[in-house]
Amino acid sequence: MVKKSSGYRSRTRALLRKSPREKGKLGLSRILRAYELGDKVCVQIDAGIHKGMPHRRFQGKVGVIEGKRGRSYLVNLKIGDKEKCLIVRPEHITPLK
Repeated sequence: MVKKSSGYRSRTRALLRKSPREKGKLGLSRILRAYELGDKVCVQIDAGIHKGMPHRRFQGKVGVIEGKRGRSYLVNLKIGDKEKCLIVRPEHITPLK
């Protein structure tokens, strides 16, 4: 029996799938949007862009912008009773409405 792989993106087929209307190139407004310290953002992973992609456990979570590191943002969020700090590219976050 072969052992099942448990890689970084295992079991993400449904989670990271795009609907037909979302497929294609990503709009510039999502890449070029600037965030300020303290802004609330939602982690929405874009599976088409691998750079700066957070782990699948953070998909759909809400966090706060804590700083900037190069092109990426430091996003602070709570998972259970723990505080996590993610380094995420702007393609994978959207402002909270």
